Order: sequence, then structure tokens, then C-alpha cells
Amino acid sequence: MAARAIWKGHLSVGELSCGVALYSAATTSERISFHIVNRKTGNRVRREYVDEQTGKPVEREDQVKGYETSRNNYIILEPEEIASAVPEGDKTLSVAAFVPCSEVDTAYFDKPYFLVPSDDVAENAFALIRDGMRKQNVAALARAVLFRRVRSVLIQPHDGGFLANTLHFDYEVVSASDAFADMPELKITGEMLDLARHIIDTKRGKFDPSTFDDRYDAALAELVRAKAEGREIEKPKREAEKKVVDLMQALRESAAAADKAKKKAKPAAPASKRKAS
Repeated sequence: MAARAIWKGHLSVGELSCGVALYSAATTSERISFHIVNRKTGNRVRREYVDEQTGKPVEREDQVKGYETSRNNYIILEPEEIASAVPEGDKTLSVAAFVPCSEVDTAYFDKPYFLVPSDDVAENAFALIRDGMRKQNVAALARAVLFRRVRSVLIQPHDGGFLANTLHFDYEVVSASDAFADMPELKITGEMLDLARHIIDTKRGKFDPSTFDDRYDAALAELVRAKAEGREIEKPKREAEKKVVDLMQALRESAAAADKAKKKAKPAAPASKRKAS
């Protein structure tokens, strides 16, 4: 890979181990980004930490982290104290268990990474683990110290290598039962369910990320180009608000249109022969 590995270590499965390298699988570097500028001078503005009470700037060497125990009362943590509390990594991505891919809850996914062999020596063991997992249709749950934190990682075969997702901790993920607690229990049946099937059938397609359209970023890029070229900035056209649809009426109209199309496509029956007199 042309990019630089952000982590190198070993993937360990019991007694089997191989060298691996971790690469970012997603980036936001292509997005439009802005600087904060002084409107009057055109110069960039820099951020400065100031004391909340005195309003005076605080020098970098006097800036420390503090945990608030009560209003305006903090436990001060020195940099060396925080550093000593961070677990030391042994550069090992240790597999704790293999789980069926169907059991993976994507709500826990944090950030995606690509995992590849770190050198030629690791390729055979890497391929053995990858192909074995693909054959069994399982994902690996592993743990490692990544970016100064102990993290759980879900590893799945992906093309010629692995896709590794760091996982949120359980306390970080909002409970689905809490999120949906106020939703009424409805059972959709009959014609309404037929309507749902019809809507899905008419919108079937394939997952193609290349068709994803970042309209906001594209609009910002066009705005920058227009201002740089001195062109008039055209206001984007707003889509008209859609009317509230009567689901049952939509179902009847859809069914009627389908029947009409079916009758039109059906070939006419041959005329029956008259009996000889």
C-alpha cells in the first residue's frame, strides 16, 4: 500500500502468529475545510486558552488536565501521571474468540481499518487465518493497545486481507430498547403489507458506494470556485415539499396501474372457429 501504516504488530491466534500492519480504511482529507479568518485584515485567527475567571492567556506549560468533582473544583492530573496510567502495548492483536458474522451488531462499529501482512514472511500464516475464517464465515474478536487505549477490534476477511473495526465499549452504545421505548407496537398486515412489498420491489438495487453524493461538500466547493472566479452565486433550487400520502389510496392506485399494465402486455386470444353448418 502507498499509504503509511499507522500501527504494526502481530496478529495472534493461539500458537499461530503473523506480522500485520494497520492502515486507515476511511479518510476525510478530501472534504472541503476552512480556516477562521479576521474579516477586517484577512489574516488567520489562532486559538488561545484563557483563564475563565481572570480572562488572561494561559501559557502552554501551565495548561494541565483536570477532572471536575463539583462545580469549579477539579482534581489536577499532571502529564506524567496520565502517561503512567496508560497501559503499555505489546504490539499484539490477540484473538479472544471467533463469532458468526450474523451475530455482529454494527451499532458497535467505531472506525474501519485495513489489516495486511507486514512483510513477506507473514503472508502464509496471514492467508491461513484469512481463508479459514472465510470458509467458516466467522469474524475474530481481538484486543490490543491501540492509540494509547485498550481496544476491542472485530476482524473480518475482506478482499485479499482483513477489514478491522475498532469497537465502541458497551457503555458507549445507546440501548435500542431505550431508544424505541415510546414507539407503539403495531402489526402491519394485509393490504398495508402488500404496499410495503410493492415499494421495496420498485426500489430494489445494488450497494454501490460510488453513487453516494455529498451534496453539501459539492455545494461548498462550487461556492468557493464561484467566489474565486468572480461569478455570480446561484441559489440552489429547493425541492418542493412532498404531500402526505394516503397509504391505502396509494396501494389501490398502484395495484390498478399494475393490473392495467398486465392486461396491456397480455396477448389477445385467437378468435374461435365457427362450426360448420
